Amino acid sequence: MAPADLRLRLLAAFIAIGCLSQLHSLAVAGVLLALVLPLAWVFAPLAFPWRRLWHLEGFLLLLFATLPFTVEGHTLFALGPFTASQDGLWRAALIAAKVSTCVLVLTALLGNVEPSRLGVALRGLRVPERLTRLCVMTMRYTALLRDEARRLHDAMRARGFRPRSSRHTWRSYGNLIGMLLVRALDRAERVEEAMLCRGYTGSFPYHAPPFPPLRDWIGFGAISAAGVAVLVIDRL
Repeated sequence: MAPADLRLRLLAAFIAIGCLSQLHSLAVAGVLLALVLPLAWVFAPLAFPWRRLWHLEGFLLLLFATLPFTVEGHTLFALGPFTASQDGLWRAALIAAKVSTCVLVLTALLGNVEPSRLGVALRGLRVPERLTRLCVMTMRYTALLRDEARRLHDAMRARGFRPRSSRHTWRSYGNLIGMLLVRALDRAERVEEAMLCRGYTGSFPYHAPPFPPLRDWIGFGAISAAGVAVLVIDRL
């Protein structure tokens, strides 16, 4: 069971992902992905993020389209002057399995964490104030900027804009990006003025959370031990 204390949960996720990133065996990575997928489905704190996972897998498809043709090894097939290697395909599958497993672990452990709570946990782990502030503000306002970009795009469509492979389309997207940057700058200035009016002096108020209970330490140890055990099995 994941620890309730967010500091230990962050450390457990960091250790687990660090171990998963060092896997060398495709068989171990594939079996682990098959085991983590149903566990993430059951223990994810929010609705299972199928849409986010599909976006990730769509990006990983680029690995299968490029690595087999760029990594030397036993020839698998030829496509004109290009040859695909079996080693490249194996490496693409290994990376895809590891990345998917790491995303599922993060979803199960940190899927419902609010930015403010994450900032407190990072400060509790002695992360520098500037880095903590940058992380919290980025997570807080990324969604707002995404909504702003969606509203601008809807306004373009309401005026008859239809994307095509033309000079007008690329110019319109350039104007969209420029307007988004201008509005983001205006919003940042308003947020800074509002923070100063509320007495902001360069650092957020911080109160040290209580010491984690024994149950949280047991959960932290179980997750960390599982990650280390998978790494040891991979090395055997």
